[in-house]
Amino acid sequence: MKFTAYERSVQGTGASRRLRNAAKVPGIVYGAGEPKMIELDHNALFFALKKEAFHSSILEMELAGKVEKVLLRDFQMHAWKPIVMHVDFQRVDETTRLRKKVPLHFEGEENSPAVKTDKCLVSHVATEIEIECLASQLPEFVTIDLSGLVKNQSLHLNDLKLPAGIKAVRHGTLNPAIVAVTMPKAEEEVIVAPVAAPEKGKGKGKKDEKQNKK
Repeated sequence: MKFTAYERSVQGTGASRRLRNAAKVPGIVYGAGEPKMIELDHNALFFALKKEAFHSSILEMELAGKVEKVLLRDFQMHAWKPIVMHVDFQRVDETTRLRKKVPLHFEGEENSPAVKTDKCLVSHVATEIEIECLASQLPEFVTIDLSGLVKNQSLHLNDLKLPAGIKAVRHGTLNPAIVAVTMPKAEEEVIVAPVAAPEKGKGKGKKDEKQNKK
């Protein structure tokens, strides 16, 4: 994906506010050289941020007539308005080793024994993982094959088969669950006992007996 940025010389809160009023977004690009202050068109950036690939791909940034490879590192949104307040990019090259969160795409779930045979429920506990790899190997997403799932099974981070050169980042000894398989809850049957009808003449006889006593 390619986008255009422009050099920004003025800094400060007031300057950033004027940029936003002009439908521009202040930002910065750093790494592999001196940091540079930049500005981008707000609407173009806003819609780019809605695309999954913009968050987890190497991007081509055109700045001052030069194209650089960068990676989106951070962005800030307004507390309640659909406005991008600031954006950060990092320069990368073929030798840059990085850590980045990438989305998970699941496939084959409907053909697994857990779903097809045992009618189990499959929960996607995590929708993204943090990986470590060279910038040139960074995938837009990681595909997880669920066709081998069986009932009462769980997939954890260590169970994932990742492409060569890509390593899942673990924090300490944690091995978080990624997918969980559970049996569906049995439907409770509500049994309603029939109400017995009163015997004919039973209630009426007692009433007649009271009237005769009178």
